[in-house]
Amino acid sequence: MLEDEDRELMRVVKRYLQRVDRLAATEAAEERTPLGVALSAHLGVDAASVPVLTESVPAHRLVDADVALDELTAEREGTLLGVTGGEQRHHSSVADLISNAHTRFAPGPVSYEMRATGPRTERRVVAFGVRLLSFAGHPIAIVQRGASPRHGEQSARLEILSPDQDAATALIAELRRLMVDRSVLRGRVLSFVPTEYGHDAGATFLERPDVGADDIVLEDGVLERVVQHVVGVGEHRDALRAAGQHLKRGVLLYGPPGTGKTLTVRHLLSLTPDTTAVVLTGSSIRFIAAAAEIARTFPPSLVVLEDIDLVAADRGYSPQPILFEVLDALDGLEGDADVAFVMTTNHVHILEEALAARPGRVDLGVEIPLPGPEARRRLFRRYAADLGLSDQALDAAADRADGTTGSFAKELIRRTVLIAAVRGDGAGTTDADLATALDDLLSSGAALTRLLLGARGGDAAPPVDHVQIHHSASYHH
Repeated sequence: MLEDEDRELMRVVKRYLQRVDRLAATEAAEERTPLGVALSAHLGVDAASVPVLTESVPAHRLVDADVALDELTAEREGTLLGVTGGEQRHHSSVADLISNAHTRFAPGPVSYEMRATGPRTERRVVAFGVRLLSFAGHPIAIVQRGASPRHGEQSARLEILSPDQDAATALIAELRRLMVDRSVLRGRVLSFVPTEYGHDAGATFLERPDVGADDIVLEDGVLERVVQHVVGVGEHRDALRAAGQHLKRGVLLYGPPGTGKTLTVRHLLSLTPDTTAVVLTGSSIRFIAAAAEIARTFPPSLVVLEDIDLVAADRGYSPQPILFEVLDALDGLEGDADVAFVMTTNHVHILEEALAARPGRVDLGVEIPLPGPEARRRLFRRYAADLGLSDQALDAAADRADGTTGSFAKELIRRTVLIAAVRGDGAGTTDADLATALDDLLSSGAALTRLLLGARGGDAAPPVDHVQIHHSASYHH
């Protein structure tokens, strides 16, 4: 049995050990890392006592932030430092980088990563580093971290330290301005792809298409109507604004697959070389918020949402919430913003309910139908240019191919050329080759192929109620 003196000794020892733990913790907290010492020397005060102002930067704006920060750093003869500490850096707060008894973070090599600045160009940007500079007469330190999804960081982050908080706030305002003025996104064609973690991987740059009006075969007046609404409004933006009219517009192109909706979109992109465009297709439409932010920031702009029906649920064709996010994105833009939304769908009946519930978001609906007899003749002749096929044979083939699309015409001519090549007699493509290829594509055994090429078939979707669609799309702001 313990005596009273023994119990008292144990209590004294316990209090002593608790005091030692508190002193050790206090000393650890007060122990500055080599990086903390460098930051304190630059700031002129203990870095651990300085508030931290955080600015989040979306992954697709990381290059813009790096360009702006490089300019600010160079103008003020600042310094860029790296940070040692390996992977631990990504899990450490600014306070941990400054004071840490376990990991001695210190100035070291800067960590960089390569990011695209165009379809064929890249830039080295800071993935982890510290910038030391002065702004508005006060010293400032900026911890620059790139996005790191595997470490749970979906956005890039800037952490600004300054003894003067007004100077830190003013620097953020100047940084935002430079990110717009020096942006690598302006005037580009962009898209978004998810990372392996399902998040935004940043902007993907696409080549701007070169598709002329002669490359598109639609029914008379259809292409002109779309161009006038999308491009013409932008060309006359000053007159419309002066008259108090809105510039924001939404266009829905609907019709069977293979009829020219995507080609029409590519023509619109060709006609607007100075426009910032974001192209989202199918599942990537979930990045609509980022697309709308780019459109709002860099007008004139064009947002393309291809195959928007793919975001609708299969069961009962009930629209998913993401479709309403698209409509909300339209709502969130000011009426005088020079922004055009162009949506395409093969199944407009899926969207009717959603569009009717939010009238005015789409102010032009244009059907891109199956080509009629004259359009088919033009399609066949265009795809067969310079192949030596007679106009009579092409016209006869077009007449036989009722209910088919431009995709069908393109595949027909490809098969015609292949038949001539396999024959190998040097005679080139002949009218007989065309007839053989057409017989094959129109045969009963090729029914599925015709369906895949967008041709009208027994399993085609029911005809659209055009009166209802035009009514729901005819409202204006």
